[in-house]
Amino acid sequence: MSFSRRNFLIATGVAAASGSVLTACSSGDSTKNTGTGGKQDAAKANATTVKIGTAEDSKGPAPEVSGAKKGGKVYLLNDDDFSHLDPQRIYYAWNSLASVVISRTLTGYKVADDGSMTLVGDLATDTGTMKDGGKTWSFTLKDGVKWEDGTDVTVEDVRHGFERGFANFVTEGANYVQQWLTGSAEYRKSYPGPYTGKHLKSIETSGKTITFRLSEARPDFNYVVAMHSYAPTPVKKDTKQNYDKKPVSNGPYMIKSHVTDKSMVLVRNPHWDPNTDSIRNAYPDEFDFTFGIEQLTAIDRLLADAGNDQFAVSWRTIPQERIQKATTEAKDRVFEALGNGVSVYWINTSRVTDKAVREALIKAWPTAAIRQLMGGTHRGDYATGIMSPLVAGYKSQDVWGKLKNPAGDPAAAKKILEKAGKTGAKIVYAYQQDETQAKIKVVVENALKAAGFEVVTKGVDSTTWYDQVGKLDNGFDVYWGGWSSDWPTGYSVFDPLFHSKNVVDQGQNYSHLKDPAVDAAIAAATAEVDQNKANEMWAALDKQVTETGAFIPDVYMKRIYMHGSKLGNVKMDPNFDGCMLYKMYVKA
Repeated sequence: MSFSRRNFLIATGVAAASGSVLTACSSGDSTKNTGTGGKQDAAKANATTVKIGTAEDSKGPAPEVSGAKKGGKVYLLNDDDFSHLDPQRIYYAWNSLASVVISRTLTGYKVADDGSMTLVGDLATDTGTMKDGGKTWSFTLKDGVKWEDGTDVTVEDVRHGFERGFANFVTEGANYVQQWLTGSAEYRKSYPGPYTGKHLKSIETSGKTITFRLSEARPDFNYVVAMHSYAPTPVKKDTKQNYDKKPVSNGPYMIKSHVTDKSMVLVRNPHWDPNTDSIRNAYPDEFDFTFGIEQLTAIDRLLADAGNDQFAVSWRTIPQERIQKATTEAKDRVFEALGNGVSVYWINTSRVTDKAVREALIKAWPTAAIRQLMGGTHRGDYATGIMSPLVAGYKSQDVWGKLKNPAGDPAAAKKILEKAGKTGAKIVYAYQQDETQAKIKVVVENALKAAGFEVVTKGVDSTTWYDQVGKLDNGFDVYWGGWSSDWPTGYSVFDPLFHSKNVVDQGQNYSHLKDPAVDAAIAAATAEVDQNKANEMWAALDKQVTETGAFIPDVYMKRIYMHGSKLGNVKMDPNFDGCMLYKMYVKA
């Protein structure tokens, strides 16, 4: 999931385009390219392995962190509070970073020291049993998993979590499973939620086993149920809308206090048994969140490294104006990695119908200069497609030669236009109105004019950016966009972005691509039961959609954070683009 699609688009999409985030160090950039060309293989080197684990992999406790010790208090410096902690109302990665230590799910990701991930049973004994080609899935709960009041987590609680997702007050969480359980996008018409006293017929329980009967084959369903939207909620403790204020924990930490927009304190859940948990270590005794601290202020405090700030960590990325200072004066306290987001420039295929024109746009595009204006190597690694290196099966496939020449080649683009008889083709480039994007607009305009295009630029208010580019008749030919998968397989990348059914007003097929071959490839990969084969099919589809010229690959985005000197093993969660609370420890 990492930055969920909705979170990525709303919370970081606009900011990413304006340059106020995406400022992480390119630790894997083999050439330290500053934006003037040269081959860059960092994306290939940083690809994360994702595998499906066994029942043995799912057994606790989690592997110990070398040198770690229990105890101490960690301080989190935040600008914003969490919008939701009720699991059914969680979709944003920002909320999941906290929820991962409060709300366990049927499956989850065991993250190794090298960043590789293994899907394991979290509440379940393993990653599930699939039947009927993926239409039927069963999970059996582990023994000894309890709520913070000492009562057992039951299959009824797990079922209740899924059924709560149908309630009319739950509008923020994921809705994939609701649609698959009812066979309808209008799933509430089929089932209004559990508060009428009725259960979903498509969910069955027996002893400690819960079985889901889906309307369509979902061979990657065991990845989907790792989303926090599908964590259990105790039947007897459900306060409906008020549950958001203090959800009951079955993880290593529970909420001691939460003052909206001011502070939150997490303390140990005395009934969490590490022997049931193969994912979380839980070294600190307490996490103290303070909200309302601006990013720049937080980083300046961490740079000073005084008092309690020695035990603190930034909850947001380091602002661009402090990158150099942080990476030179406190580089041993900076942690960075690829995030799950991919930045691209969409080409509107309903307007730019000639593939030769799209190819010329891609060839001319000044990717290196754009990256330099947005932080250079801190911006991210040059992308070759739309599939993130953190998605299972990723391959670096440089279809357009952008790794070899990220600066772009207007002369080559001009020859393509001349051969196609399209010299002087008019291109409307939309950009967000801010200082950085105004500079990028000039670079883009110059490159495209040199290639022989007639260029019209249109500024758009960043607050209405997705409303404007989401229109079918948006009037634009090229415009920025970003994407992040909801779980690390190809389905939640390619189905929403490229299936022709999503070419609708405010749909997520931003390039308006309608390609029967792409639709067929999506269907085939979705139905493939063998996930290793499916991953290869998604990687092939990444190349296939890139070759259509529906978008211009930009960068695989990076994140950079900072912590105080008294914290150890502070690392980024590859799923949620922030620090892993459950892996760090207090040094003294």
